[in-house]
Amino acid sequence: MTSAAARAALDLTARLPVADLADFYRDLHRHPELSLQEHRTAARFAERLRKAGYEVEEGVGETGVAGMLQNGDGPTVLLRADMDALPVTEETGLPYASEVPGVMHACGHDLHVTWLAGAAEALAAGRDAWSGTLLVVGQPAEETGEGAARMVADGLYERLARPDVLLGQHAAPGPVGFYAHTPGLIMSASTDIDIVVHGRGGHGSRPETTVDPVVTAAYLVTRLQTVVSREIAARESAVLTVGRIEAGTRHNIIPSEARIALNLRTQSDEVRERMVAAIRRIAAGEALAAGCPREPEIRVGATFPVTVNDADTDRRVAAVHEEVLGTGTVLDFGPVMGSEDFPRLAEGGIPYDYWFVTTTPAEVWDAAEGADLMEKFLAVPSNHSPRFAPDLATIAPGVRTLVSGTLAYLAG
Repeated sequence: MTSAAARAALDLTARLPVADLADFYRDLHRHPELSLQEHRTAARFAERLRKAGYEVEEGVGETGVAGMLQNGDGPTVLLRADMDALPVTEETGLPYASEVPGVMHACGHDLHVTWLAGAAEALAAGRDAWSGTLLVVGQPAEETGEGAARMVADGLYERLARPDVLLGQHAAPGPVGFYAHTPGLIMSASTDIDIVVHGRGGHGSRPETTVDPVVTAAYLVTRLQTVVSREIAARESAVLTVGRIEAGTRHNIIPSEARIALNLRTQSDEVRERMVAAIRRIAAGEALAAGCPREPEIRVGATFPVTVNDADTDRRVAAVHEEVLGTGTVLDFGPVMGSEDFPRLAEGGIPYDYWFVTTTPAEVWDAAEGADLMEKFLAVPSNHSPRFAPDLATIAPGVRTLVSGTLAYLAG
């Protein structure tokens, strides 16, 4: 028997304005904006919310948007989409490719906003089917890990209402038509670390008068690869990436410093702390061995928390998703090493559910090299790739996931 939430979701999304939403998506994709610069995106999203009848707050956390629709007694559900783009030069060749040099929606946040706009409008038009309060949030600066905390600190819940449950979703690579749910840990923590190695600069012809920070940085980069392979237990999941190394200005000048930028991915605070301690120890040791004039500077930068779905909430939402989208479409792929700042909206322990929507176009998936699903998954363009291009056929299903998840709580 189909649940009331599933029946209502199918009814409210039976006649979605897919062509209009696709045009909205293409417009957002053409005009990407970096973190805390999402002024145009926020304005366009706010405009649609106002037309649908929402009470709208703009400028929350600088460029965030929030809309509230009160519709009688019942719980308060928050739906969230992130809005920011990335400093990536697009290589998709799409007719609606980015018109902003060096900036692209390479992570699918334009699709997230489109999904949320469609869901907000469908739920507003179908108020007879539900009771309670709906909050929709267009969040800035997810890519830098600061947007969710900024909105909460700027009084998001005081201005509107404190939710009883949070729901969110993310575009992901994979053949269109699957929805990845995990009742528990689904995304990892992320930590950025910057290291400055101090040397003694001089002429390239007289290295004996210098302490070369480039050589020390090279040893450091190599030695850091042992942190995961030799200091973290095999049962733990962790990744250490050296994303940037910079030093010097000319071929024949030994510089006075070298800079290294790292990113850590971990699935527990305990492993994170052990990795940070190991990095500090290794950096200090390499600098000492090289005779550097001073200890390296180590700064822990942007951090993202682990994303841990409330198990009961996830099971409830996953069940209605399978009703609405079909048997076999909801899968549990387990936790991934990607990270999100979505949990920071859950201040004070609000339960939440976060899931993935697969978006790789069929022709891209079929053409990808590989004999099995995992090989193809590794071959297709993923989030942050300059060739990441979600299939617009996912617009309607992505709206349905948000609508049905909401109605799992608000349907009568």
